[in-house]
Amino acid sequence: MKIFDQFPEHLRALPLLDAIERPKDFRHYSLAQLKQLSDELREYILYSVHQSGGHFGANLGVVELTVVLHYLYNTPYDRLVWDVGHQTYPHKVLTGRRDQLLNIRQSGGLSGFPKRSESEYDTFGVGHSSTSISAALGMAVAAQMKGENRKSVAIIGDGAMTGGMAFEAMHHAADTKANMLVILNDNNMSISRNVGGLANYFARVWSSKLYISMREEGKRALSMMPPALKLARRTEASMKNLVSPDALFEAIGFNYVGPINGHDIEELLTTIGNMKNLSGPQLLHIYTTKGKGFRPAEGNPIKYHALGKIAPKQTDSSATTADDQAIAAPPKAQPMKFQDVFGQWLCDTAEQDSALVAITPAMCEGSGMVEFAKRFPKQFHDVAIAEQHAVTFAAGLACETDTKPVVAIYSTFLQRGYDQLVHDVCLQDLDVLFAIDRAGVVGEDGATHAGIYDYAYMRCLPNLVIMAPSDENECRQMLWTGYQHTGAAAVRYPRGTGIGAEQIEAMDALELGRSVTRRTSGKTKDRVCIFAFGTLLHEALKAAEQLDATVIDMRFVKPIDEQAILQAADEHKLLVSLEDHVIQGGANAAISEVLHAHGKANPLLVLGVGDEVLKHGTRNEILAKYDLNAEGILNKIISYS
Repeated sequence: MKIFDQFPEHLRALPLLDAIERPKDFRHYSLAQLKQLSDELREYILYSVHQSGGHFGANLGVVELTVVLHYLYNTPYDRLVWDVGHQTYPHKVLTGRRDQLLNIRQSGGLSGFPKRSESEYDTFGVGHSSTSISAALGMAVAAQMKGENRKSVAIIGDGAMTGGMAFEAMHHAADTKANMLVILNDNNMSISRNVGGLANYFARVWSSKLYISMREEGKRALSMMPPALKLARRTEASMKNLVSPDALFEAIGFNYVGPINGHDIEELLTTIGNMKNLSGPQLLHIYTTKGKGFRPAEGNPIKYHALGKIAPKQTDSSATTADDQAIAAPPKAQPMKFQDVFGQWLCDTAEQDSALVAITPAMCEGSGMVEFAKRFPKQFHDVAIAEQHAVTFAAGLACETDTKPVVAIYSTFLQRGYDQLVHDVCLQDLDVLFAIDRAGVVGEDGATHAGIYDYAYMRCLPNLVIMAPSDENECRQMLWTGYQHTGAAAVRYPRGTGIGAEQIEAMDALELGRSVTRRTSGKTKDRVCIFAFGTLLHEALKAAEQLDATVIDMRFVKPIDEQAILQAADEHKLLVSLEDHVIQGGANAAISEVLHAHGKANPLLVLGVGDEVLKHGTRNEILAKYDLNAEGILNKIISYS
């Protein structure tokens, strides 16, 4: 395997990769050619992702696996289902999308995740974790029903395997006895491994047709088994316990094989080649290294999980991580990211109150909790990719006195814990604070990660306060407000930086349901009032300067400031609702309800995200598309008036 110490500055000729349009083009390759193809594919990933930005480490880790799967399986007829999808750039390159990879995650370019409408090779659209086994099982059962010899393979990481949905699917797969293969890609981030030549040897033995036939015959004749065979069975079990991480998968009903080296093409060809035609549910455990083949990423897989797009004139070949995209020189102070505002608030509050317990479902770094985890380890719980458990765990903590749980979770992932939010927190009126990150339009990660539904699914719940800060300081004060509130509360803030607002160290709880008027119109007639929710306030203020409009920072979605709404209705001709959320069921609905309840007939112009699947692109591009920037707001109001 070729090892890289820096990103390729220029794309050189890659003779094998250049000749490939579809997987069928390399299914005649020799072992030596497959190894060379893997090196070329890794080099292309290094070059392209450094140019375009995007997920990085996981893609380098599955280069050999991707090559082998497309070599052995008749894709797209055979189904490959990738979990989460961070690791599918090699898959995209080998399935006719090589040149498009340079525009990945950009407006009009490739999606950063598998997408059914993008390619017939993308058999299932993903973005959230732990779904691959369920989807692949559905495909396998459908093939059985139609009498087709179609293969189904689910590729799932050790992190995604911590999600309960994965085990629900495995339990069902064992019951159906469907013919499918689950590949557990263990990249050392979660599951410990036991490796070596002995493990590889037994993996080859356990996946062979001779062994499988002997084992199945032994099962059928267990009561008649001679002592020698019984001894062999006990020896098998003992050896598997010695060289395998766990007997859990076999207890569920899967034939477990592994672990094997996921970067060893010869080992992958032999083992997967043996397993692909076996009957019943199969699980192959491979171990890989995130960032494999790029030395800096192998040493720091978290930092190199994703990269930012390089500046056009950058000459340094060093990496720019997705969380550190300021490249221009000389460097200048940047506004704080909202996740870091939360992280600082968390530490400041924990210093004052030992009752605080912070919970995250595998989003410690992304939620800004690294410093808190180091300083307050006894008050920190990372529950892995288990959003449902995270919410109910918090509810259980809240049942005990002198404990205040704070759940840090992305908006799109709170959707997965919605039943628990309803039944376990709100209906029981428990004291839990939700810090909801990545709310609203998130940009390049696209529809699966957009946090544009949370107002709608939270606003209908009893006993829940919902807040939307417009800047960093308001976020800090709202977190404190939610923490001091006895009951469920949610603070919803976007991905990325604020406007650079100064944060006041002292924290004061805000009056629940009270808005703040940020600008007042001077006109006596034809006045316009904009109700702004969250960080779009600043776009509203820019538009209001040209319109001479009133702008109200609503701050609270629930309870809504009825008094401010009714007063605005009395004093203004046109009312405008502005939010970083889908229009249906959003914060605008709360305004409409107040107006209707009090018989106000003012026209209400609603600005938000349209009723369609969100396309990926930069946040600014998406806001502009839906007229949620200053120019769009201005034009919409003028045309409506």
